[in-house]
Amino acid sequence: MLDMPLAPVAADCFTRHRGPVTSVAAVPGRAAAVAAAYDGAVSLFDLDAGAAELLGYHGHLVNHVTVNAHGSLAASSSSDYDIRIWDLRERRLARVLRGHSDDVECFAFVDAETGVSASRDRRILVWDLASGAIRRVIEGHEKDVLSVAVHDGLIHSSGDDRTLRQWDLATGKLLRTWGPFETETDTCAIDGRNHRVVLGCDDGVIRIFDSRSGAFVAQITAHGSGIKKVAVSPVTGDILSCAYDQKILVWDARSFACKVTLEGHAAKWERSFSWSPDGKTIVAGTFDGTVVRWDAASGGLIAEIGGGIGDRGNACFNEGAGAADGSVALVADDGLVRMIRFTDDDAWLTASLEPRGGRVLMNAVARDEEGDRVFGGAHDHRLHIFSGQGLETVAQLALGQGPINSIRVATCPGHEGAAFAACYSGAIVRIAPDGRQARAHALHDGAVKALRLHPRAALGVSCSADGGLLSWTLDGEIVHRFPGHTAIVDDVDISPAGDRIASASRDFTLNVYDLADARLIQSIELGRRSPKSLCFWDAETVIVGDYWGALVKVDLATGGVTRRTIAANGLSSLTRCGEALVATSYDGGVYRVSVHDLDVTGVYRAMTQRLVPATAVK
Repeated sequence: MLDMPLAPVAADCFTRHRGPVTSVAAVPGRAAAVAAAYDGAVSLFDLDAGAAELLGYHGHLVNHVTVNAHGSLAASSSSDYDIRIWDLRERRLARVLRGHSDDVECFAFVDAETGVSASRDRRILVWDLASGAIRRVIEGHEKDVLSVAVHDGLIHSSGDDRTLRQWDLATGKLLRTWGPFETETDTCAIDGRNHRVVLGCDDGVIRIFDSRSGAFVAQITAHGSGIKKVAVSPVTGDILSCAYDQKILVWDARSFACKVTLEGHAAKWERSFSWSPDGKTIVAGTFDGTVVRWDAASGGLIAEIGGGIGDRGNACFNEGAGAADGSVALVADDGLVRMIRFTDDDAWLTASLEPRGGRVLMNAVARDEEGDRVFGGAHDHRLHIFSGQGLETVAQLALGQGPINSIRVATCPGHEGAAFAACYSGAIVRIAPDGRQARAHALHDGAVKALRLHPRAALGVSCSADGGLLSWTLDGEIVHRFPGHTAIVDDVDISPAGDRIASASRDFTLNVYDLADARLIQSIELGRRSPKSLCFWDAETVIVGDYWGALVKVDLATGGVTRRTIAANGLSSLTRCGEALVATSYDGGVYRVSVHDLDVTGVYRAMTQRLVPATAVK
């Protein structure tokens, strides 16, 4: 039982997260778990009572949460660049660790006095938890560091540079490097019982090494898509693997055979899984803002905690596709497809549909105005095709290339009505105009984040998580590679004249290139807040939306930058809607904006994300 009872939860206050639960950690010796979410909230769940208590908020989404061995402290790592230490007995914020210059992706408690963090600033920091001071800065990774684990005085880390590294905790010295491998290495874990380090890779393979000698131990061809989380049972050493092929599996520590397949849950967040300290259960978060428990031995789902009757997930909007008539098609974390319409003084919902097969998070949406169709791309690799403003279901295709991140429909001669989908596998998939045939072109080495199609020529452009930026024919032949970015490229767009492209990257730059020869024309610094979305508005104007809810208007003639915050969370997409720009946000809002002055002229809201103001939570 908990040392202190959970405070009563107000019916109209906090019952679940208003955003995907990105990470869950069970509390040792208690039927409780700490959960963190995309809305920046950190909460304590009573797993027996089914109650949730809000501990507090970060200034941005939380990527990871962990609990110390005694169950007295939790640490949350956030894209606000901070780590927050929470006192679980007193239900209060104990300390803020501040020193990273980009998203903090992971944290590990070493003991009562020491912690270690990993960040997209490519650094590992060793912290003095009593004072909040940085004891040591460890550098060496060539790209973002996403995972860190500590055992027996050794730090293990992995990330986007496709390596697994071992460091001496006391000195910060690099002791060993495994790799580089052929794909990104998002997640690592320690098996202290067997002196092993376990690595989960984007090619779906688990690689296991001896942590003392560095020798290769085993390789498990575990999944058909990227592995987002590996975790080791603290009791048996069994390996939990969670991947974008929708499978959550447990592997035997001795034979490396598949031991258990966890019962499916359509809204699970693959990165959020972890073992309970006694090894008997597995916990994870969902895109619906809830916490789920499984029995580790049978794989059966025990319970889902959070939410209430009638809850249908979180309307965190991932993309919008506007049209000249003021309508916008929308997709969101709740898996629903919506159509809304803006007028001069209002915005309202005109249609809402749960796709055939049920609700699964959707990342991508596109309009085919000529054919009066809407395309939606889902996390479970499926492409959905709808007809008309009423969103009547036409077809559903399983593309089998991982989550679909972006879709566009061709209008150029010879390809009218063909759709192109950007997938996590690195492929661009062409879907025939009749929606019955799909052909994949493996163009990128990393997950494709976005694509655009030329309005007149048979040409596309796309960007990827490995920093790639390409142009290609609609038959799948690469034309140019555009150099210049040094980190994930999140979005790309083609100028209205079709002569240039603009791209926004996590290297905090906006680059403008000549489309014909791939020549870099301009590179503009955007500050230290990561960009997410982009619209090449006219010959002299590019609009960027960032992960903090701000629009950044860039004057290409002068290099001038104007910034205005319009939302409480990241701006996931920008789309033209008549004469206005429409921005969708993870905060549950859709904002119509005047490009001239960045004034918001209309709002559609499906959800209020933070029901308790951050200032009210101490």
